[in-house]
Amino acid sequence: MTDNSPKVWQINAAGIRPWITFVLICALIGSLGLGWVLKSALLILGLIILLPVVAIGGFIIWSRLNIVQANCPVCDQELTGFKGTELDCPSCGEALRVSKGSVNRVAPPNTIDVAAIEIDTP
Repeated sequence: MTDNSPKVWQINAAGIRPWITFVLICALIGSLGLGWVLKSALLILGLIILLPVVAIGGFIIWSRLNIVQANCPVCDQELTGFKGTELDCPSCGEALRVSKGSVNRVAPPNTIDVAAIEIDTP
């Protein structure tokens, strides 16, 4: 059996129809002199898409530059802190300062902290 009917090419336009509609609406708006509305809408859409990407990228870069992970110089407990801040070690309670990518004691080296208590004698 041979099929002698002419070959008809059919285009499935289901995926193209929304784009054609969008282009036609844009052309209609532009021909009416309302191109500024279209430009404003595209600008707002672009900002909605790009602003979160830029904000998240900026936060990631900022956090890599300002957050320091190091060990406590007294008890070797792993700590995380912001540059230029002071914190207390949760393990030993030592007052520490985060600076220049490391964690240092607030007190000078070889300092022994002593808490004096008063005892009442009868």
